[in-house]
Amino acid sequence: MNSTMRRVVIGTAAISMALSVAACGKAGSDAGESDNKTIGILLPENKTTRYETFDRPLMTKKIKALCSDCEVSYNNANQETELQKKQFDALITKGVKVIILDAVDATATKSWVDAATKKGVKVVAYDRLAEGDVSAYISYDNEAVGKLQGEGVLQALGDKAKDSELVMINGSPTDPNAALFKKGAHSVLDGKVKKIVYEQDIPDWSPDEANKKMAAAITSLGKDGFDAVYSANDGMAGGIITALKSRGIKDVPVGGQDSERAGLQRIVAGTQTFTIYKAIKPEAERTAEIAVALLNGDSIDEFAPDKVDSKSKKGIPSQLFDAKIVTKDNIKDTLIADKVYTVDEICTPEYKAACEDAGLL
Repeated sequence: MNSTMRRVVIGTAAISMALSVAACGKAGSDAGESDNKTIGILLPENKTTRYETFDRPLMTKKIKALCSDCEVSYNNANQETELQKKQFDALITKGVKVIILDAVDATATKSWVDAATKKGVKVVAYDRLAEGDVSAYISYDNEAVGKLQGEGVLQALGDKAKDSELVMINGSPTDPNAALFKKGAHSVLDGKVKKIVYEQDIPDWSPDEANKKMAAAITSLGKDGFDAVYSANDGMAGGIITALKSRGIKDVPVGGQDSERAGLQRIVAGTQTFTIYKAIKPEAERTAEIAVALLNGDSIDEFAPDKVDSKSKKGIPSQLFDAKIVTKDNIKDTLIADKVYTVDEICTPEYKAACEDAGLL
């Protein structure tokens, strides 16, 4: 073989080997990505106790039950949109194919979700309807939740409702659920109470900010200038009740939402009037079922039989659950019966006497 022919053969072999290595590398990479059994969970904040206490462990447990070799990659954004975007991008980089997203700012997610979808990643909007090409949405009928909150206020006021003036402390303006709660509450309260005399949206659902706004309302209106307070959730209700107590104001109905343990203890003690019970277990478990089905390439029709529209996508497969008003009279029949809390968890020594009066002990 002459030297020219030898160079051609060696060169051809080298090219062939390089292509073979590249093909193997690509195949390995694709296989690795397609075999990725990690499901990402991104939750928005930890000021509301439900996320770390219930949502995260319930979803994780159900995912593991359905897919024993699945891994869960979890992050909490601490109410920071940019941090959540970094967490989202990191999951994409790791090759995660399904992400459960409870957005800090649901309007900010469109570009992230759209980019992820183009890469074959399935995004499940959890609790809050994130913008973008999401694959499914699991939550509650949040406008109906707001209506329940409004009804709770009216029930607490009774015959005095039509002559009552109301303070409204609403949720975070970056959370689309807060707007739905407010809309639902107004649809029930407007025309049934005399007047909404003070209304504020609270960034980040902050109890401290709710406390400050309630203090400002008391200063502006006077101690006798309002008859009830609508609070969009229990955490903020705690801040509101602290402001009322510091000014010596008693017997003013205060609502809430989420059935936090501290909120239930205030209800037993008589400082908070009601909360809204949204059973987190069915919401979290349904989301886990959808995530595993999407990971396996299976249909989610049985898990998401409804359709909802966001600003950026029509006909999103969804499941919206119902909620209940909880007062002192039905804590035992709801949260305790559903084993969300035990009697002992609610009736700590500080609340023992109040629990006895409420019939919990």
